[in-house]
Amino acid sequence: MLTSEMIRKIRRIEITTSRVVQDAVAGRYLSAFKGRGMEFEEVRPYEVGDDIRTIDWNVSARAGSPHVKLFREERELTVMLLVDLSRSLGFGSRAQLKRELVAEVSATLAFSATRNNDKIGLLLFSDRIERHVPPRKGRRHVLRIIRDLLTHTPSGRGTSLASALEELNRVQKRRAVVFVVSDFLDDGWERQLAVARSRHDVIPVRIDDPLERALPNVGLLEVEDLESGEVVTIDTASARVRAAYERESTARRLRFEHAMRRVRIEPITLTTGDDPIEPITAYFRKREARRSR
Repeated sequence: MLTSEMIRKIRRIEITTSRVVQDAVAGRYLSAFKGRGMEFEEVRPYEVGDDIRTIDWNVSARAGSPHVKLFREERELTVMLLVDLSRSLGFGSRAQLKRELVAEVSATLAFSATRNNDKIGLLLFSDRIERHVPPRKGRRHVLRIIRDLLTHTPSGRGTSLASALEELNRVQKRRAVVFVVSDFLDDGWERQLAVARSRHDVIPVRIDDPLERALPNVGLLEVEDLESGEVVTIDTASARVRAAYERESTARRLRFEHAMRRVRIEPITLTTGDDPIEPITAYFRKREARRSR
């Protein structure tokens, strides 16, 4: 059951993301993603400059003058959000947790989809499949998705991207635009990503936090691995410790980037505390530019 505070939070997200979608995202989203194909629209008289390959010879013969077929792109898409709810998303060194950024980004993408009359579905995962919401249209459906994002308490602690991608490939038979929203703090998902990439238009959205890249010098610091529950004390005053931490963080990022290049996918990286809209719209602008070439 939703509390009054949760209802207010859902409403606040709807108002904020709807305004952003209307002002900045939806138009770029519309241009960035292709429809399913071309649908016949009408026949009209030939005009100078028309492609002669579009001439309808049967109609032209009956009319006694050249006529061409016009087609329009079928806009309706299916969009799937694969959203990571593992415990590591409960971290945030700024005024925002990674999970809060996940909800904001997912809501923005969902409203963009529904504004363009696309279907939107949701697959929540941790180290297991938490919930699957089949794709549907409409504002009410988007609000249900946002509610699930905010209220679902995961039963798993860890992350299994491979299982989530495998479940996607099992339940989503038709081609879809798939946003994988996760911090990607997991291993062994590359093969399933390649399979998903062969069937769908996959866009990884990596959620990052500045403290996961480098440690501040604050002396002894007790830290907990949110997924395993292990607690350790580290000496952040040690330059050697800070350097080792940064090397591991860099190596993890490079492994992720290498995996993306292998399957020829360009990801979106978002950082807690920063405005996510500009990176998203910049990504859509790039796709739009590539599509128009």
